[in-house]
Amino acid sequence: MLTEPLAGWRDVSVRESRTKVDWAIEIARLLDGRYAHCKQVILVCDNLNTHTKGAFYETFELERARQLVSRIEFCYTPKHGSWLNIAENELSSMTRQCFSGRRIGDIQTLRDETAAWSTDVNSTQRGVVGLCPAKGVWQMKIDDARCKLTSVYPKIKL
Repeated sequence: MLTEPLAGWRDVSVRESRTKVDWAIEIARLLDGRYAHCKQVILVCDNLNTHTKGAFYETFELERARQLVSRIEFCYTPKHGSWLNIAENELSSMTRQCFSGRRIGDIQTLRDETAAWSTDVNSTQRGVVGLCPAKGVWQMKIDDARCKLTSVYPKIKL
């Protein structure tokens, strides 16, 4: 799942595996496609061992890997309450909206279904609610956050 929350954009890639090589190829596709005009891209990702600069050097020739890595500013998310949760929420929505009560028998059908889903939601939905597009920050008061994000906040006993 690739998502740009402030733009209300998401893309799903269905692959046979989820290796460093797979990840590097998907990020290269993103840099060469959607962000081809950008000199620098901030890539928010979790701390998986596949999400590293080294993945590009294992996948591409040295010069190509260096060119891709030089355009990325890696921003690794904290374990709890992170932007990464947005991508996880998108996966959850896709699962509920696209596959609820169904089994998909082959990878091509799965690719077709996820492509149709992402095309539909990209054309009909806005960005993530609770974000301020101008500032790129959450628009949530502390009391609301403590209520809605109880798992993130520590329990205080008096």
